Amino acid sequence: MASTVFLIYPASPAGNNRRLEIAGLDLWKMARIDNVFVYPSEINIDCFIAALSRTLSLWSVVAGRFRLDDGEHYIIEMSDNPIPVTLVRNNDLIRWPFDSNVVIDFCKNSLSPYIDEVQVSKLFDNTENEPLVRFKLTHIIQSNEWILGISWAHELGDADSCLRFLNTLSRLYQQMEPAEPLPIFERRLWKSDDADPCFLSSMKHFLDAKPFEVMWKKFMVDQELYDQVNLIFSSEQLVKLQSLASEENNITMHDALTAYIILTLNTYCYPNNDERHILRTKTSINFRGVSDSIASYGQISNAVFLMLSDNFEDSYSLSNIAKTIRQSIIKSRDPNYLERSLATADDAMRKMIHNNQLADLGFFPNEIIVNSNLRYDWANLVDFGYKDRCRFHTGWSGTLYLRVFRQNPVYNENEWLPSDRNGAEVVFRIEKNLKDNFINSIKNDMSENFENIKK
Repeated sequence: MASTVFLIYPASPAGNNRRLEIAGLDLWKMARIDNVFVYPSEINIDCFIAALSRTLSLWSVVAGRFRLDDGEHYIIEMSDNPIPVTLVRNNDLIRWPFDSNVVIDFCKNSLSPYIDEVQVSKLFDNTENEPLVRFKLTHIIQSNEWILGISWAHELGDADSCLRFLNTLSRLYQQMEPAEPLPIFERRLWKSDDADPCFLSSMKHFLDAKPFEVMWKKFMVDQELYDQVNLIFSSEQLVKLQSLASEENNITMHDALTAYIILTLNTYCYPNNDERHILRTKTSINFRGVSDSIASYGQISNAVFLMLSDNFEDSYSLSNIAKTIRQSIIKSRDPNYLERSLATADDAMRKMIHNNQLADLGFFPNEIIVNSNLRYDWANLVDFGYKDRCRFHTGWSGTLYLRVFRQNPVYNENEWLPSDRNGAEVVFRIEKNLKDNFINSIKNDMSENFENIKK
């Protein structure tokens, strides 16, 4: 395999060394977003480089470098630095080696060969010049497939931010105008005096923060002890679950899907009221647009927080679980509640980073985490013109940590099958001895069109 590295500068320098201070909510140290896109034919490297150069002029924060100022202020210096793009020509592979599942099992396969990973351990060391984004293009010669890998430092922003950047790149590559709204880089800085200790009890992932070495060991143990589950739900099945969860319109398909997973786990895997029986959810909430003073729709940042629900009154009732989830999400949209929560989370994250610790996003008794990308059409928004023929992949799953994505299109021998645009793929890890029972229970419910589940 032959490789070439290109250093891509902004077409028109726009950063001018401005210093953007970021909030404590952005300090997801040692974290990054690593994603891969697979295309059926050529990505023109010259056009890609030109589009990336233009994109960096619009997204000057991406061409910046991370700095720690006075040991207290976290800065992205918009220094118009280059972004590395590695081009690899692969003669060994016959074709893309994985199926259409969005989430690749970390233990069985790795996306690392297709990603030039940002060295996040270097970002907090002011002596380093580590880019915040790295790209890798792999051309599989025998099949003529092209793979685009991106590694994105979380200090830049969350999945919403990363996707909007990639969508701009894809559109400029196709000679299209960037989609609105245009990115807004300035972020709300929270005051520690506004933190409310009453909210800390719902933020155990911060209170139980641990050093990186401890968290990495815990992560690897979970990967070995638990198996990944990939579940596919059609749009018709999601509509059915929604109708069963509520006769009113206030329950979304996503609420119903989450409630159904919890109901099935409680009924067939954790029927006894022990630490595994699920009594509440912790949902990753995107708070853009609730109030412009908090974060506008165009905000490029980590505009997410984990919202803990109340306990379910009936943990064996689809409708009660869904209703409780929806109530927590509605509560999170109250600007006054949100301001107090975010100020508290921001202060907790700053203290956590000061103590050189990472948040514990692992399993907590009687809880399940829901982090959904269902609203994000990754494959079609980053298709570089290959409409309905681009596949999107990522590679992490956690114990009782639900990740939800739109389904990938499927290539069946010599044709692309129409994708179910409103279907979903659900991924998480479960105890090895419970995996078959759980999957068989889901299959049985699907065969009966969910008619026998407890509403």
